[in-house]
Amino acid sequence: MTNKTPWVAPLEKLPVSLRPIVSMQQKHFGSVLNPTRWWGRFPFLFWLVALFVGFLERKKSGIDPVVRSLVMTRVSQQCCCEFCIDANSLRLAERSGSMDKVLAVANWREETLFSAKEQAALAYADAMTATPPLISDAIKAELKTHYDNKSITELTALIAFQNLSARFNAALEIPAQGLCVTPAEKPHV
Repeated sequence: MTNKTPWVAPLEKLPVSLRPIVSMQQKHFGSVLNPTRWWGRFPFLFWLVALFVGFLERKKSGIDPVVRSLVMTRVSQQCCCEFCIDANSLRLAERSGSMDKVLAVANWREETLFSAKEQAALAYADAMTATPPLISDAIKAELKTHYDNKSITELTALIAFQNLSARFNAALEIPAQGLCVTPAEKPHV
């Protein structure tokens, strides 16, 4: 986590139209999430983005919650988004019940912790996040052994969304908030 000042200043006062999002964030996280202070300049667009991610993260999603968190964390890492790594790592730790996958996802290809289904999704996330996307026939074939066409479409939307979010936050240097402190980051007492 770096402590540099972002080159575009965050909003100090958020528009009233974002009050429901702000209240939810304060209740769940104890504070307003950093990206809200940048997205807040365009409340209508922010609501559209929030509704989009809300749909992708719905309980009845065709993609397992752990898989969703894995690919979101991986894309965050690839895009070097400090805030997204922080927030998505927290979600992954909550959904998987430990820090094991959080600590292993950066080197997922060498780890034995991930199922074949999770590995297929992670390979797809890596390939989609490359510029330009590099989705080989082998990746497509492996993905199709674990996911149907509807799930692949939803997974593609999720990865594309996380690329948008991570690239927005990384470009504006939106900092992490300390939501997910790994064992290496905990202060020694």
